[in-house]
Amino acid sequence: MATSPQMRDALAFSAVPGLRPDHVQELLTLQKAAKRISSILDLDHLIEDVVTDVARSFGCLEAHIYLRDESGQHMIVAGVHGCTSSRKGQLLKIGKDGMVGYVAGTGQMRYAPDVSKDPYFLACEPYIRSEVAIPLESNGEVIGVFTASHHELDAFPVEQIRLLQSLCSHIAVAVQNAQLFQRERRERERMSREAEEARLIQQALFPKSSPFIPGMKVSGASHPAGPVGGDWYDFIPLDRDRWGLVLADVSGKGTAAGLLMSATRGILRSLAEAACTPGEVLSKLNRLLVEDFPSGRFVTLVYGVLDPRHRTLTFANAGHVPPLLVNDCQTSLIETENGLPLGLALGAFSETTVKLPPGAKLIFYSDGITEAESVTGEEYGVRRLQDHSSSSDTTAHTILEDVNRFVAPAVLRDDATAIMVQT
Repeated sequence: MATSPQMRDALAFSAVPGLRPDHVQELLTLQKAAKRISSILDLDHLIEDVVTDVARSFGCLEAHIYLRDESGQHMIVAGVHGCTSSRKGQLLKIGKDGMVGYVAGTGQMRYAPDVSKDPYFLACEPYIRSEVAIPLESNGEVIGVFTASHHELDAFPVEQIRLLQSLCSHIAVAVQNAQLFQRERRERERMSREAEEARLIQQALFPKSSPFIPGMKVSGASHPAGPVGGDWYDFIPLDRDRWGLVLADVSGKGTAAGLLMSATRGILRSLAEAACTPGEVLSKLNRLLVEDFPSGRFVTLVYGVLDPRHRTLTFANAGHVPPLLVNDCQTSLIETENGLPLGLALGAFSETTVKLPPGAKLIFYSDGITEAESVTGEEYGVRRLQDHSSSSDTTAHTILEDVNRFVAPAVLRDDATAIMVQT
């Protein structure tokens, strides 16, 4: 005849010499409780389960779990069952207050078979007659104290106290695991909140709207690969109805790239508003970044001045992918002679002027667009960008939509940003 695991355990326990039959059920309860609490990672849930189950299973009137507070000077009530005058958050001084303070200070279990004769006992309910306090230890340190109280004198025989001590070993491990999980969860939540705050701040640095330029249409769009990106674009109003257009890609990803992006943006804006030419702006900006940027960090950037009156755009390129010009269904990449990425070394930045006749389109974009990969590993590439840009209704937003469709069902692994000027 087959036997259940519980029956086999009971038969095994009953064969232990000196173990009374009434303790067999307590051993089974201990085994079951130990298995369950080891799987609970929510600290409050764990403690409530422990104090409730122990009080019911061992016939205790009260059960408490105290944990050491952050100061290390007090034990704080973390869980309570059966006591009307004790509440969560209540503090007991280590080494001073009650049996809990004694156990926390010495690391030794304390049993009061008659609480009226124990100098350390602090009454919770008037009908308590016996109490045991057991340290919860981890790596030789007392992290908490478990107490159980009974309405009968000497209600905890030696065998039962040993069972409770064994259970407390499991409780200590479970509490430490739950505390670690809780700290890690709080840290993840903190990082998530900070990332969201950084994302909102960064989004506020992007243009709120496109510039209004009679006879021209300018659009910009950016899709960060994470909460915080290293790409950015900007529209800067200049004198004589001109506009500064900038698109940049800071090396790296995440918060570090976002910080460098913000710093670069602020400096570039101040230089652009000083009426410097694109080459002068990048030369001065680069000089500052070479001095301030951490080793290995750099920015690729294209900065141009759009002159609607003369229908020209003059730009300088600091190691960025070349702009794309679409004119009369012909597409070409506009190269410049000199221009290293910003922040690496001092150098000159040459300028290029592009004529923008009616119907022409000029596109600044980041390599997150051309290097975006499909699920098969194929890159979006310049050719697809050229094909999409030849459509009459192309904007910076439709470019990003097309790239996202190309990589679907995957997502972009790098920031993708574009500016389009249409005449």
